[in-house]
Amino acid sequence: MDEILVLRDKRAALVKETRAFLDSLRDVNNGIVSPENEAIYNKKEAEITAITEKIEMLERFQHIENKLTGGITKPLVTAPGSGVRGTSEYAQAFWNAMRGRGVSNALSVGVDTSGGYLVPEEFANELVQALQEQNIFRAIARLVPTSREKLKVPISNSDGAVNWIGENMPIPETTMTFNQIVLNAYKLGGLIKSSTELLEDSAFPLEQFVAGRFAQLIGAEEERTFCVGDGNDKPTGIFTDAGGAEIGATATSATAITFDDVIDLMHSIKKPYRGKAVFVTNDSTIRELRKIKDNNGQYIWQPAVKDVTPDTVVGRPVYTSPFVPEIAAEALVMAFGDFSYYWISDRREMRFKVLNERYAENDQVGFYATQRVDGKLVLPEAVKLLKMGDD
Repeated sequence: MDEILVLRDKRAALVKETRAFLDSLRDVNNGIVSPENEAIYNKKEAEITAITEKIEMLERFQHIENKLTGGITKPLVTAPGSGVRGTSEYAQAFWNAMRGRGVSNALSVGVDTSGGYLVPEEFANELVQALQEQNIFRAIARLVPTSREKLKVPISNSDGAVNWIGENMPIPETTMTFNQIVLNAYKLGGLIKSSTELLEDSAFPLEQFVAGRFAQLIGAEEERTFCVGDGNDKPTGIFTDAGGAEIGATATSATAITFDDVIDLMHSIKKPYRGKAVFVTNDSTIRELRKIKDNNGQYIWQPAVKDVTPDTVVGRPVYTSPFVPEIAAEALVMAFGDFSYYWISDRREMRFKVLNERYAENDQVGFYATQRVDGKLVLPEAVKLLKMGDD
């Protein structure tokens, strides 16, 4: 392994040297490369290629050797420099670090909170992750893959009229108007760095964990913007003034929702949309809805009959997201409608990459994940919002 690290350092230095050499040629002879300079570059490139091939060969052999000795090789169980092994205090600190902690911007064996907690002795083969809220928008919206930077969605507004025509009378012209929604390819992502010591010493498959964690974080940020995104280099959320959805009903109170408020919201959308319509709200709002009874004394919220089906409010499915605004004066707290008219345009699924060379000078490996996506309500009349009162 030491030889691989030495070769990586040598290659990184050579890449840096070659880049500087190329930069020095930009303003020489109007950018024309002489045969002598081309020969110098070719020599450097050949050296980089040779080192890369040797590293790959050593890594393949190391992989084989690890498989052969994996049953007797024990991982490092002491955080470097700490002198602390698997004590009860260390175990407690490990679990505390796991609860609700996101991905750090730099991972290292020598810093407990940035990866060191991944190697305590008692938990060498188990990693417990904090539970994530369920993302619901991709389950109820329409997913539209696209291969272009922009997807233009033509919209035919439900207007225009025809007329009764008398005998021998001219046929009047009927006007129809159209609109257009543009779905872009906004980029969402993040990057972290890990020391090679952590990659070597961690008892967990760190790359798999980081990739999965990135997927969770990207999913949560998607969900947030689908709810409250402002549309500025990101999707446009339903629960915003610019989100396209209109106010279907306004509660009489700033702090409470009534049965009549829910009924007014349901009937604010046209009947054809109600067949597939669902409620979307915050879990704290569900707590209030569960206390409401209809005019016959029956609770309007009913639990799901099966685990795979959602709970219902007034007989319609209800979904919750932590990113929907909570009850407050003039807040947009609940949506009702056919969410298949909220389009999520996927330009590219999540891309996860490992950067072995970029941070080699610091003996680190980078991980980054990106995704390109947009979301918009393409037909405003399909979804309506409940707005709280202002008193």
